Amino acid sequence: MLEPSNNNELPPIPGKRYFTIGEVSTLCEVKPHVLRYWEQEFPHLNPVKRRGNRRYYQRQDVIIIRQIRALLYDQGFTIGGARQRLSNEDAKADQTQFKLLVRQMIVELEDVLRVLKS
Repeated sequence: MLEPSNNNELPPIPGKRYFTIGEVSTLCEVKPHVLRYWEQEFPHLNPVKRRGNRRYYQRQDVIIIRQIRALLYDQGFTIGGARQRLSNEDAKADQTQFKLLVRQMIVELEDVLRVLKS
C-alpha cells in the first residue's frame, strides 16, 4: 500500500470523478506513455475508454497508479514483483471480506436458531 510519507511528495487528488491521462500524469508524476504501458502490465489498472479511445481514470485508478509508482520507483520492485504484490494485497482484502461475511452469517443463523427454539 502507498505509504503516507510517499504520498506527501505528490499533489493531492482533486475531488473529481474522472481524470484525463494528462491530469493523472501530473498527479502521479509519471509520463503518459508510462501510464499506457502500465495498463498492459497491471490488470488492476483499467481506465474507462470513451469516444476516440480516450482514457478517463477514476480516483481508484489514480490511487493504484500511485501504489505502482511507489513500488517501482521508491521500493525498487520489478514490474513482475509489483504485479505480484498488488495481487497479494487483493487476495488479503478478499480473505478479510470473506471472513466478515462468514461471521455475519453465523450470527444470523444463531438468531434463526433462537427464534426456532422459542
